[in-house]
Amino acid sequence: MLALAGAGVALDTLGPRPAVAAEAAAETEGTLVERLSVCRPGGDPLQELLRRNRDFCRTWQAAERSENPLDRATLLHDTWPLHCQVRPDALAAGQRPWASVLCCADSRVAPEWIFACGAGELFEVRSAGNTAFAAGVASLEYAVAELAVPLILVMGHSGCGAVTAAMASNPLTPLLEELVAPIRASLEPGADLAQAVRRNAAAAAAALPRRSALLSQAVTEGRLAIQAAYFDIGSGEVSLV
Repeated sequence: MLALAGAGVALDTLGPRPAVAAEAAAETEGTLVERLSVCRPGGDPLQELLRRNRDFCRTWQAAERSENPLDRATLLHDTWPLHCQVRPDALAAGQRPWASVLCCADSRVAPEWIFACGAGELFEVRSAGNTAFAAGVASLEYAVAELAVPLILVMGHSGCGAVTAAMASNPLTPLLEELVAPIRASLEPGADLAQAVRRNAAAAAAALPRRSALLSQAVTEGRLAIQAAYFDIGSGEVSLV
């Protein structure tokens, strides 16, 4: 995997192809990089994530209209817009994700689901409150330096428990106090939960290049974009912050 990542292949020479089912079905044997890149979008990765999220929203909102949990599950199973899937034998040999997501560990916030992605497409770092914690930043450094990921999306979400805890005065365990400290630092007096979640996502996104010279250099050189976002669980929509 490190040998593949360190091969020095520029992102614009990978020969990315549109992530459409027909082309994926016609995939032929090629180099490992080609096989791992079959689902890689040809355009802006951020816009591709948003486009896929719009497809997901339609399915998510259709499920809301059903009163039967089995019917909802069937609808989601039958119509969830999975765009592409890399071959398992290629994934066994390496990975070539085209976006990274720093998001909350909340059980309702699964990036592959929200962005209709298959295995190998997203490099994910998850922790309660989606803060720029040390191990998470180091993981993102790996994604950028070794896997050439061109985008980091920092995504907060509606009803975030970690942000709720940071806004309250209830006693927390020492480790939880450590976890919510950067969230509290981003809070503004009088903000509601949704506003606080958005500010926390923006603060975490801004902290990444400050905490990492590697990420900062990648941004300066135009190899990396960092964007904050907000996921509304009820509607299924991801909006930029």
